[in-house]
Amino acid sequence: MKKKTRKLLDAVNFPRDLKRIPKEKLPKLCEEIRSFLIESVAQSGGHFGSNLGVVELTVALHYVFDAPRDLLIWDVGHQAYAHKILTGRKNQLYTIRKKGGLAPFPKREESEYDTSNTGHTSTSISLATGMAVANRNKKNAPCIVALIGDGALGGGMAFEALNHAGDIKADILVVLNDNKMSISPNVGGMEKYLTRLISSPAYINLRDKGLEILERMPSVQKFVHKAGIQARGVITPGTMFEELGFKYYGPIDGHDTKTLLEVLKNLKKMKGPRFLHVITKKGKGYALAEKDVFSLHATSPFDPVTGEKNGSVENIAYTDVFANWICEKAKKDLSLHAVTPAMGSGSGLIGFGEKFPKRYHDVGIAEQHALAFAAGLALVGKKPVVAIYSSFLQRGYDQLIHDIALQNLNMLLVIDRAGIVGPDGATHAGSFDLSFLRVIPNFIVMAPSDEYECYAMLEAGYDYPGPAAVRYPKGANLCGCGGKKSQPIEIGRAKIAREGKKVAILAFGTMVGRSKYAAEKLLATLVDMRFVKPLDEELLRELAKTHKYFVTVEDNVIAGGAGSAVDEFFARENADVKIRNLGLPDRFLEHGTRAEILEGAGLDDEGILKTINGFVRE
Repeated sequence: MKKKTRKLLDAVNFPRDLKRIPKEKLPKLCEEIRSFLIESVAQSGGHFGSNLGVVELTVALHYVFDAPRDLLIWDVGHQAYAHKILTGRKNQLYTIRKKGGLAPFPKREESEYDTSNTGHTSTSISLATGMAVANRNKKNAPCIVALIGDGALGGGMAFEALNHAGDIKADILVVLNDNKMSISPNVGGMEKYLTRLISSPAYINLRDKGLEILERMPSVQKFVHKAGIQARGVITPGTMFEELGFKYYGPIDGHDTKTLLEVLKNLKKMKGPRFLHVITKKGKGYALAEKDVFSLHATSPFDPVTGEKNGSVENIAYTDVFANWICEKAKKDLSLHAVTPAMGSGSGLIGFGEKFPKRYHDVGIAEQHALAFAAGLALVGKKPVVAIYSSFLQRGYDQLIHDIALQNLNMLLVIDRAGIVGPDGATHAGSFDLSFLRVIPNFIVMAPSDEYECYAMLEAGYDYPGPAAVRYPKGANLCGCGGKKSQPIEIGRAKIAREGKKVAILAFGTMVGRSKYAAEKLLATLVDMRFVKPLDEELLRELAKTHKYFVTVEDNVIAGGAGSAVDEFFARENADVKIRNLGLPDRFLEHGTRAEILEGAGLDDEGILKTINGFVRE
């Protein structure tokens, strides 16, 4: 493909270059950036719709503020591609999410313009508040700006930060990018409140006429000044933000460069907590992304003309199995309720929500609330099934212990994106769930090796009268069976996948498939362990009588993981065996394909064989 000439963008590599462009030419620059984004993401894949929506806002922020001296914080960071383009990484954008290429989210190690590593939602205002306090007594302190989406603003952490920042009068500017979407449609009171702000005829009239009225009526102006916060909310209906201690401005058009520049320039001069409400359109400038905001939130490489995905799209068969299973189960059991924290689409619950809307609960980006809410359902006799990504489950760990396990509640936890997720990198890797789940009393923890077992474990976990978890990865299955011919699974029972001698490979989840090659080459016994907790202790005792070497294999960190559970068991038994644990290393894994990361961790076919050979020869 011939490289397109983009006269303005070609001259911009850093914000200092941007500031040389006359203001009247910035809309043209935004067109060129948007075109460049479409071309680049079509080649590399990545987050798409949200980045198209913030082009003008990103340009305006960098035009008005002086990064990296001024601190710009991108909440989540899946909307930071234009930011990367303007901060020295334009020519590397096609490498984003690839091994050795640009990180999918802001990353301090990558650029001085990335104020903080981000990837999870609702953190930006807390970060900004901490930075403001640290700089409070600093002469010529930098401006601090937190850019947060309306979906992220619904997260509890964002509310906590707003409450604190307003109370201490933190010198920060919060910019709300309001596009009515996160990964799934936004839900909850915050979304409805913002919608009312935008659409209210009374507000539109007050916004246009309010200041004019006050100027003509000094007595009213004096009254408003005395009345304080509540009266300001009558004239500017950002009452909630005002009561939290913020001066509210907006909403304004997030695609009007001239207005953005004027407003941001004025807000830069002000001090204290300020809140700017900006309206943008997700997928702006690319008709297919504007029309299909779901599938083009993030995408694999595609044809920019037709929108068709290039090559094969990654199969998420495990999610499909869950989607089919839960709908079937809900028909038979009216006590089943599905709960998810804004992961309805990714976790496979959209069909369930359409069929059983009264039993489908998307609570928004609020993982702690999702788990405690599900606990409330269980406490009064319902059977909640919580669908959540592994990396986001980390955010609700206290609820797992305090609200669920401590009360031994009857609940099924379905953990998607467990283990290695690949291009999204360290912030989204499900590397730790086996470790943090297996130490919690009362929990049953299962890891299916294929579709058959995924379906069977969902059944077993649902029937178990206590907290149970089934964890599986993003990615293709191993057998392509559709999960319909599953045999019942007994709690705590492993399965011998291959009979052998001398060496026993104890594999968990999808690592069963990865271990077959080594087992065959070594004539070793291969065990599909199925359960991380409880272990099949009876089988382990029997194997210890005939096998000298034991190797555990898991796609979780070695520290505290499934292999550690086996080590602890054999130590308690004083077993005369040698053990080696294979798993993810004690470091955060960089982005790349799943195959590349497995190879780097020594968990590919040859890597597993090599390690076991070396272990046996020691």
